[in-house]
Amino acid sequence: MNGLTQTLWAVMKTFAQAGGFDRVLGKVTVVSAAPGKVTCEMKVEEQPMNKLGTLHGGMTATLIDCISTVALLCLESGAPGVSVDMNIKHLSPAKIREEVVITAHILKQGRTLAFASVDLTKKATGKLTAQGRHTKHPGN
Repeated sequence: MNGLTQTLWAVMKTFAQAGGFDRVLGKVTVVSAAPGKVTCEMKVEEQPMNKLGTLHGGMTATLIDCISTVALLCLESGAPGVSVDMNIKHLSPAKIREEVVITAHILKQGRTLAFASVDLTKKATGKLTAQGRHTKHPGN
């Protein structure tokens, strides 16, 4: 595990303990981290599932928001910022007990906006379950 990955573990643990929606990060394991890219894993459990027994869309949105923010923090000039826009395509369900891989890439970080892409895939098959785009402003 590289130093950046270890640092992210600490950051995500702090976010998770702060409560609110960020507590989902307590269920996520960092697999790897590099400047502008983070890969994590999470097992779908009962708490974030919907009545159909699949990963809830709201949880998917929270994961896209949180993991793209963490990827942004991996950049030298990265700051968490505030969300400006986020869109999500739900492509196939992730069922209870399935593991999902969450990979966030920072596409571009400018002076006033940062753009991220996040893929959620099934670990067992590599099948894409959701894809999100997230735009953030560094805030003041």
